[in-house]
Amino acid sequence: MSKRSAPRVRKGQPDVSLTREEFERRWRAAYYDPAFDDDGEALAKLVAHAWDAYHAYRKSPRKRKAGRGFADPSFELPVEWLEARAAIVRAAKTQTAANSPSRILLVAAAMRSDQTCPGEISKTWRLAQLARATIEASEVECDLLDLSRLTSEYGRRIFPCKACVSTAMPLCHWPCSCYPNHALGQVNDWMHEIYPRWVAAHGVMIVTPVYWYGMPAGLKAMADRLVCADGGNPDPTTTKGKDAARAKSLERGWSYPRHLAGRRFAVVVHGDTAGADDVRRALHDWLVDMHLVPAARAAVLDRYIGYFEPYATSHDALDADDDVQAEVRNAAQALVDAVRLARAGRVEPDDGLEVPRPK
Repeated sequence: MSKRSAPRVRKGQPDVSLTREEFERRWRAAYYDPAFDDDGEALAKLVAHAWDAYHAYRKSPRKRKAGRGFADPSFELPVEWLEARAAIVRAAKTQTAANSPSRILLVAAAMRSDQTCPGEISKTWRLAQLARATIEASEVECDLLDLSRLTSEYGRRIFPCKACVSTAMPLCHWPCSCYPNHALGQVNDWMHEIYPRWVAAHGVMIVTPVYWYGMPAGLKAMADRLVCADGGNPDPTTTKGKDAARAKSLERGWSYPRHLAGRRFAVVVHGDTAGADDVRRALHDWLVDMHLVPAARAAVLDRYIGYFEPYATSHDALDADDDVQAEVRNAAQALVDAVRLARAGRVEPDDGLEVPRPK
């Protein structure tokens, strides 16, 4: 690699720019309710501003100088990104403080909720409550992240990863700087709140169902957007924002900082016919690749609840399955114990080993 010239940035996809008419049609879709019919003049003024922001591509309309701690203190960075970074820094200080309480991030990954179309809670939610009770009974703080809010709560969204890392690792900023994008209306991205919650945790437990042989869309979106925690660049001034060519030139010799390394984890996957083992394996491997540590053998499991039985009676099947309930409690307890041991200084067998291929 060192003998080659700097990799070039490849281009060639078709233009995706919208016409003024198509932009307005899409923008006005948010105001389809007849309640807005009398607001034509106000909407016309607003859509003109929105079109101008889109046409001029004002992705980050509010910026300020990066300041101390950055390679180029005079380079202007988005205010929203700086705020997200500050939240991560605060969370990291709390997480590493010797006198801070132990904290577990508990992720309930089902998209189903009784607050929206399904009209019923998910089994995932119920299993997460068993885990939560076990964690809190052990006097460990539990931060419950309910991903079903993506489908049931207004304005709650996780935008997809744009795969900046596949252009060059330094182009993937920690935290992600792809969003918000005000020019494209990609705002209210939940990840800027979720990143500090991962950072603040000493342990992470994911409870998830199987959706069509894979993990739910919300969990996959969060996992993809956590790529910046695994080698991501904490200083966007080094790439002058999103300068792909500059990022490619920096990647040689990149250190791949593991921003979540050392946190313990547990995984519980449940299904009804197939795929639970594949999802469990994928989540386990993803977390290990980010240098998180499995809490114990009992902390990572996949199970079937109501195997090949009707969906309508699946909650009854869970009621009757005392074993799976006990296994979820065990997974939570194993994670609690692993967190305590880690904070007391337990060293893993591979600690200190040099990683020859950090990617």
